[in-house]
Amino acid sequence: MSSMSLPAPSFTTSPYFTSLITVFLLVVLLGAGGAAYPGFLSLQVMFNLLIDNAFLLVIAVGMSFVILSGGIDLSVGSVLALTTMVCAYMLQTWHWNPILVIAIALAIGTVFGAAQGALIHYFKLQPFIVTLAGMFLARGLCYLISINSITIEDPFFVTMSQTQLPVGDCFISPGALIAVAVLAVAIYVAHCTPFGRAIYAVGGNEQSALMMGLRVARTKVLIYAFSGLCAALAGVLFSFYMLSGYGLHAQGTELDAIAAVVIGGTLLSGGYGYVAGALTGVLVLGSIQTLIAFDGTLSSWWTKIVIGGLLFIFCVVQRVMTMRANKK
Repeated sequence: MSSMSLPAPSFTTSPYFTSLITVFLLVVLLGAGGAAYPGFLSLQVMFNLLIDNAFLLVIAVGMSFVILSGGIDLSVGSVLALTTMVCAYMLQTWHWNPILVIAIALAIGTVFGAAQGALIHYFKLQPFIVTLAGMFLARGLCYLISINSITIEDPFFVTMSQTQLPVGDCFISPGALIAVAVLAVAIYVAHCTPFGRAIYAVGGNEQSALMMGLRVARTKVLIYAFSGLCAALAGVLFSFYMLSGYGLHAQGTELDAIAAVVIGGTLLSGGYGYVAGALTGVLVLGSIQTLIAFDGTLSSWWTKIVIGGLLFIFCVVQRVMTMRANKK
């Protein structure tokens, strides 16, 4: 009898469970939108979900690695804003080559993230505190560059902003394709490389990972460096999207990224989830925003209310799963 009772708990504690819930939620949202609003399920509207949230998807990919390792990164939104300011200032004031500017911006984000990872590991500091300090630092650096918005007029950035790649009768932006490419690379790294397995091991139990001989210090520094790189890349994509640099860009984006990762099925305690869930989580958030936009009568704050409710539900589901796994 006891062996017959095992399948149900094993399914609800498997990594597929929360991912399937998120996929089901996404299907329900899209189905409800399609039934209520003509044209909601058109291919262009689906592409627009990716186009408008490409920067968020890239940040969520980096955040997935951090949360899988049992950490958190509150600095990503500020690093995004700092990247837009660095790009705008170098392009408009120094007139540097845009490719060089992008490379410098990505390097700054990577070093910023690696420094946070080193502080967290070697000084045994809480990720929340370190990345909170990083959030204030990066946002403050924006205002050292300029307190005003800087318009980007560089031809390369303008071209990237205006380019519409045809897909049948529809179009998609280069930024969306870059975001999908980053997701694909991250999925491969997380699930098909020793580094990816080390991330799950550190998130599951750091002490056990040390006893297994894994290079925990190197892994944690690289995780936060990758998160910083993703935040900087998201800043470049945001610069394409907005054609400006501003210290107030992307306020609260770090919380949206965390919400997308959690809704996508990754456990906040670490060691559990799929990087692909970041895409599902971002699409859920984008679908909610699109539903409210199609309705036209609801305040945009309803987006935050619905996301908050979903987070409560997913946190409860995660807690139940953790309790069942511990009993097992």
